[in-house]
Amino acid sequence: MLETENLKLFEYQVLNGTITTYINIPYEGSIEELAHVLILNEKLPKYMAKDLIKSLSQFIEKHTIILEDEHITKLLLNGKESTDFEDVTKEWEKLIKEEMAEYGEQRCASDEELFATAYHKMVHSRALETMLQLEHMYAKIVRKRCEEKNRQINDMSEKQTLEMNKALEHLEEDMAEMKINQLVSQQFEDQSFLQIQLTSELDTIKEAQRREYREWLMQMLEENQANSSLPTPNSPLSPPPIPIPAMMPYTDNSINPILEESFTIHLGSQLKQMHNIRILSSNVMDLCAIIDSECSEPMPQTLQTALNLYSNDLHGLVLMADNIIGSRAIKEFKDICQSSTEFHFNNIEDQLDKIISLQNEFKRSKGTADQRKSTKHLQPGDFYMTKHSNLSQSHVIFHIIVDDSVKCNDINSRHPVVLGLRNILKVACSNDVTSLTIPLLLNYEMTEEMTISWCEKRAELVFKCIKGFMIEMASWGGSDLKNLQFMLPQGISSEVFQSLTEMLPRIFKVSNPLILT
Repeated sequence: MLETENLKLFEYQVLNGTITTYINIPYEGSIEELAHVLILNEKLPKYMAKDLIKSLSQFIEKHTIILEDEHITKLLLNGKESTDFEDVTKEWEKLIKEEMAEYGEQRCASDEELFATAYHKMVHSRALETMLQLEHMYAKIVRKRCEEKNRQINDMSEKQTLEMNKALEHLEEDMAEMKINQLVSQQFEDQSFLQIQLTSELDTIKEAQRREYREWLMQMLEENQANSSLPTPNSPLSPPPIPIPAMMPYTDNSINPILEESFTIHLGSQLKQMHNIRILSSNVMDLCAIIDSECSEPMPQTLQTALNLYSNDLHGLVLMADNIIGSRAIKEFKDICQSSTEFHFNNIEDQLDKIISLQNEFKRSKGTADQRKSTKHLQPGDFYMTKHSNLSQSHVIFHIIVDDSVKCNDINSRHPVVLGLRNILKVACSNDVTSLTIPLLLNYEMTEEMTISWCEKRAELVFKCIKGFMIEMASWGGSDLKNLQFMLPQGISSEVFQSLTEMLPRIFKVSNPLILT
């Protein structure tokens, strides 16, 4: 039965007067049908149906909104008097945890969490040496296959080059231009097929190593818990013997000596924090690559990476990149990542693909993505992160986007790349990255325009900005940045290096001990 208080008077002007009718709000019938009933009852022309339907729709919508507003206001007023908001909040929290997996309490740990726990426990025990030996043997196999892959690809490239040169020599004789194009196409297909084949074989080896390593580690943990003993290099739980491929003799190709200087500073307005600062000249890839040699023992860099992998003291590196995710600009870095098996995280290609996918999804959600254009492009100052367990001195890589503007002499503290460094420091201290390496000049190589004056001006800007960011970190919360490295291009002159090392203590105000006599 309709309630009279919900009936609203509808009036509609016609040529010979006004027609009226009462409509119950909210109206659940057909507006078109109601309009035709009015036309028949009031004997109106049929051409008025369109305008009448429009007037009815506007009238019903207006009074429906008014009715809903009155109803909601009434509920809110009653709720203020009788509702216990704390009980309501707890009930909503309970419902969300029960109905949504994202907020629900985890009933059991995932396989990744179990492996991480097992690895952290074993790596801080007497089993560390055995674990590193196994990883080292696996890495040698992968590096050998990588060398073989590169050799086969280079051999095919040389063969195809000779074949093309010979074809071009006979172009005017009996070799038509169409045949040249066919040859180019065939060579490209052969090159692509070989690349895919060798990459697939290498990925299969890595996946097998990853599976064997994880199974062996979990078995080792179970045996330890059962017998309260840990394996030694010669125990039955040691990894099975793996054939070690012959390696190329290691040769040190570095011509320029490594220059470095270390300082200890205290920053903070009230409660000062101690930080270790190091300035060094080196190739950025030296902080990623694990030096390979004829030695059958793992290198010391792997020990540091392993011990800090699942800890609150992670090591980060700022790596400059262009605006296309995964482009050839970071090819050398990707080659280093792929030269050994990643036992803990996704490989570098999968991580980059995931980042591209997330970026595309974000752009689509904001309605800014043009489906006809590439969505891989980022802006200077943007950055993305990848995580690794098979690098020498880094667990987290911050890939910051730079362009040619960083080569200019007039950039300031508001430059996008400088602001990007601030965001990187903020993310670092929020995620237990306590050691960070930053390119001081925002360049990896020395060029002609990078004079002593240019280097001093750029270093002063970065020093002052980073100092301000570090002081600001005290209000961000999270971990303190204990160790900070400023990296200079390899090959920088000793005069420039000395000038910059003298500048650092003046800006950061290094404390010197006071000697009383």
